[in-house]
Amino acid sequence: MIVVLGLAAMIWWGGRLMQVTRPVRISLLTVLFSAVVILQLTLPDGAPLREATGGSASLWFILAGAGGLVAVYTMGLQHLRARAERAEGAQAASGAEAPPFSEVELNRYARHIVLREVGGLGQKRLKDASVLVIGAGGLGAPALQYLAAAGVGTVGVIDDDVVENANLQRQVIHRDRDIGTAKVFSAQAAMEAQNPFITVRPYNRRLSDDIAADLFSDFDLILDGSDNFATRYLANRVAVAQEKPLISGALSQWEGQISVFDPARGGPCYQCIFPEAPAPGLAPSCAEAGVIGPLPGVLGAMMAMEAVKQISGAGEVLRAQMLIYDGLYGETRRITLSARADCPICGQSRIVPASTGEN
Repeated sequence: MIVVLGLAAMIWWGGRLMQVTRPVRISLLTVLFSAVVILQLTLPDGAPLREATGGSASLWFILAGAGGLVAVYTMGLQHLRARAERAEGAQAASGAEAPPFSEVELNRYARHIVLREVGGLGQKRLKDASVLVIGAGGLGAPALQYLAAAGVGTVGVIDDDVVENANLQRQVIHRDRDIGTAKVFSAQAAMEAQNPFITVRPYNRRLSDDIAADLFSDFDLILDGSDNFATRYLANRVAVAQEKPLISGALSQWEGQISVFDPARGGPCYQCIFPEAPAPGLAPSCAEAGVIGPLPGVLGAMMAMEAVKQISGAGEVLRAQMLIYDGLYGETRRITLSARADCPICGQSRIVPASTGEN
């Protein structure tokens, strides 16, 4: 039997070294097996040649059966592998979507995904969303940081200012080495360093009438962290025209306020609540009146929170409500806001759809 197994090994491995094709080697092994079986079946018991080749045909049939099982199993694996490769090729050719999150992203957003109110669907909505932030200063800095960290897929930021030394007391997205750099580029660098899985689109210019409509059309949601009424009224006017939610914040000294203005879903617009800009001197800037450093962080983070809720569908956003925060005394209060029928921006075109349970 050892002689036969040695011959089989020589046929298989020796033939492989001599580059004999696989089908030829299998044919030679089949001939060897057939010859041994014929010897076992025709020679009498005790014959030297029969004893040298195993002494019994049943042993060879058992070996043949085991070899057949191994061959069938190998062929099955090859068939499954080939089918999987064909399926992958067909998927690639058809342009089918890859899984929404990589393993790194799943680990990064795990604390969101385990939240019942967000889950995988909510995180996917965040990844697919696009948010424009007006201003990369006091309110924009923390809002941009948390939108990036939360995994909002595309974040735009528009600002024409540069980083100054006086900004660093509160605009924590910027660093001392960024002084003199355009704020949008400083913010972009910080956001991309924090989360390489998002896209940041910087616009180093002031928001103006000639670009606002085209710019807003590229985004799902607008966050207004500007520091002047002209920009706030412009952002409100364009957001209302395009039926996009506008999350607006403002602050001074120790106090700030935020609200979600969304007439397309039944709320008032910014101009419903503030019909006219205050007279000069009645609303001093932060440079004139001062502002405590952490206050923009509190309000900017709240604006990012409203954006995350708006996009993911979690909870209740501050639509038709204004949240006022007093940092000096640690107090918050919320007031209800009402739309004005005579509002020149949204009064004649307000859309109030049936409730869908979504934000």
